[in-house]
Amino acid sequence: MGALAAFLGVIPESAFAAISRKSKTAKALPSKALHFFNPHTGEKMDVSYFAKGRYSPAALKDISYLFRDHRTGAVKTIDPHLLDYLYGISIKLNTRSSPFHIISGYRTPETNAMLCRESGNVAKNSLHIQGKAVDIRLPDRKISAVRRVAVSLKKGGVGYYPSENFVHVDVGDIRCW
Repeated sequence: MGALAAFLGVIPESAFAAISRKSKTAKALPSKALHFFNPHTGEKMDVSYFAKGRYSPAALKDISYLFRDHRTGAVKTIDPHLLDYLYGISIKLNTRSSPFHIISGYRTPETNAMLCRESGNVAKNSLHIQGKAVDIRLPDRKISAVRRVAVSLKKGGVGYYPSENFVHVDVGDIRCW
């Protein structure tokens, strides 16, 4: 017993504090959940995508499927930072139980090229192609409010499309249009 006490006396107090902080931090990490509705497919999803300090691979797979290119059915992994951006928007707008309507998530290069030909509002090298962008609306909030909050978070690009009733958010460079 004396040897154990002597050994413990050699370990710096800061090591015990670090161990204690680490276990408290793991318990204190929030879980993050989002609610989605895809108006093109009619699919709904309530999903906890982050818990115990980790992204859930199964949840990310399900979200990527919901965000798929609805024109082709092609799926690409959605960047988890984009989900964190949406989570931040939902917290700031206090809409955690309201679903984000996914107007456009992932787009294949072919779909994006087709949309470029049809509209002057589509970027040739859109981050939608990389799974790093989404066009959204929240039916219980004005899109001007969604835009304002998205801009305030400074997490990436924000495009405002009032005539189409959606806001584009992405995790690229910080910019607005």
